[in-house]
Formats: sequence, C-alpha cells, structure tokens
Amino acid sequence: MAAVGGMAAPSGMAGRSGGGAAGATGGSPALGSGGSGGGSMMKFSFFLTSQAGLAKLAGDPKGFGGNLKFGKPDGLSGADEICRQLAETTAPGNGKTWRAFLSATKGPDGMPVNAIDRIGAGPWYDRVGRMFAPNIAALQNTRPMGADPLIINDFPNEEGVPNHNPGTGIIDNHNTLTGSDPTGRLDAMGLMATCQDWTSNVKEGGKPRAGVSWPRGQLTHWISQLNEGGCLPGSTPPGAEGGPQGTVGALGGYGGFYCFALTP
Repeated sequence: MAAVGGMAAPSGMAGRSGGGAAGATGGSPALGSGGSGGGSMMKFSFFLTSQAGLAKLAGDPKGFGGNLKFGKPDGLSGADEICRQLAETTAPGNGKTWRAFLSATKGPDGMPVNAIDRIGAGPWYDRVGRMFAPNIAALQNTRPMGADPLIINDFPNEEGVPNHNPGTGIIDNHNTLTGSDPTGRLDAMGLMATCQDWTSNVKEGGKPRAGVSWPRGQLTHWISQLNEGGCLPGSTPPGAEGGPQGTVGALGGYGGFYCFALTP
C-alpha cells in the first residue's frame, strides 16, 4: 500500500475499512439497503465524486485537476454542475439542488465562500439511504458524527460504492479537495489552497487543501488534512506510492470532491 508524506499505511487496511461498506467488491449496492429504492433516492443527498465519473465528464482520464469551471463562469458554479450531473446518472430526475463542498476566496457574488455555509442544514444520506450526518455540527468533526458505521471510514460515491475500492481494486485515493480548514471554512492560504478558486489546472495554481475520504494512519480529518501537490490533472495509480508531481493526485487522490444536496 502506498505511503503518503512518508507515512506507511496501517497493515490490514482494506476496501472494507470502518466495518465493511456495502459494494466493496464492485457494482452498485442494492437500492433496498437502508430503505426501498424509491426511498433511497428521495433521501439521496451526499456523495464523493467518483474518479470514473469525473473522467467521463472531463473527457479526460486524468480528470479536471483544479479547474472545475466546466463551462460555467466560475469554479464553484462548475463544481455544482458536476455534482448535479453525477447525481443524475444514478438518481435520474431527483430534482435536487446540489452543491460542491468547496470554499473559495470569491464566489459568484465576489465574496468569500465557506464550504460549510453552502450545503444546507441536513440531514444527509448516501445513495442507498445510509446516514452521512444529521446536521452541520455533526460535520465539524474529524469524521462526521452520526454517520452509518458502514460508511464513516470509507465515503461512498454517487453509486453508493465505497471509494477505497470502487470495484477495481484497492486504490490510494483518499485525498479529497475542499480548500477548507477543519471547520469547513476557507483555508488561510486562500487562492493557493483553492487552485485559484477552482479555475486553475496548472502546477503553479496552488497546493489545494484536502481532507481524506477514508482514514490512513494519522491522516483522518475528512475536511482538512493536508495540501496536495498541485493543480494539474492526475491521480495516484493503484499500487503506487504517489501520483505525478504537481497534480491533484500527487499524494493519494484524483481531484475528487464532496457533493451535498440542499435538502434530503
């Protein structure tokens, strides 16, 4: 297993970390898990963007890097649209307003934006109806308080599949872009922590602040743990100790980010 920042992975860590998330061996979990299929879609309000989903929308196997504009005037609006489109792939017609959990020095109105302030009040559930967090206060912890034990240490993607092993084998893919401090507010590094407010996909665009979707040794905070290597598109390949230098995946990731619906 890869090392991050010289830190070796704990022995025995596998795709079922945190009690064994459903679907760790690939494929979408049954929609009845945590409720009926229809009920699960009604609750669906949280996911981590999958690597495959980002690559498909970007039209590039390397993903978007730090530039998330996606045809929109600014990075936050583009990231929100990415969330919406990915949610639509697994919950078509859900009709919800989706927001990326990202901070920025300037939002569409020119004012600073805190990720924690743009996602509603909760509660939030994954694609198959499992609780992610009941409210804002629960989110502002190392791991979300109240999260279902099956997902608290391995956040699921838009299909409800655990990120550590999305059906293709165990991957060192825990780093998740937020641009935020541990409370979900804009990181002190500002533009450098947000790849120029999520508009830059070059190495010099910054070292984006990231949390971890699954714990790795002493790396545990889901919102704010470390700075990635740069803003270039790229990812840490399976079995590697790191990704290409200067990329959003240099230290164990692929440029993924969290998505929340404003209402469950």
